[in-house]
Amino acid sequence: MIKNFKIVRVDSGYCDYLRKFDNKVIYNKDEKELRPFIGILFQIDTFEYFAPLSSPKLKHKKMKNTLDFIKIKNGEMGAINFNNMIPVNKTNYYLIDLNNKNLGTAELKYQKLLKEQLSWLNANYNQIKNKSLKLYQLYNNGKLPHNIKLRCCNFKLLEEKCKEYNKD
Repeated sequence: MIKNFKIVRVDSGYCDYLRKFDNKVIYNKDEKELRPFIGILFQIDTFEYFAPLSSPKLKHKKMKNTLDFIKIKNGEMGAINFNNMIPVNKTNYYLIDLNNKNLGTAELKYQKLLKEQLSWLNANYNQIKNKSLKLYQLYNNGKLPHNIKLRCCNFKLLEEKCKEYNKD
């Protein structure tokens, strides 16, 4: 089995739809052209799950990894928010071209960050996959600490809404 994550952008209309049922689904505004989601973290039945990346912030270096959060390269390259992972269908996301040469300076810098994040993510594939699966299972079995559960999307509800949205 190939162990490989992809950097994608999830369709903002799909996120808006899911947010009607769960306010913890993050915003994926079109103005943030490359608001990335990493994937595939794991697959359960027919669902692919993607978790949002966070760009590097000073606070990440001071934060600790938790059940629903992991720093990328000790926070130097951002973080992954597993609490906001959502189920998606292949029609709900777009691959980001990390080899596009026709970008401005700021976009090239961001593209370089995404490539570095992707390299770290793929090098730490098992750790990331296991963490996301553990969070998913603990949430669905009602065994998450209350403070973490309050931050998490309702995975089972969103799976049902994913099915409804992608019915056609």
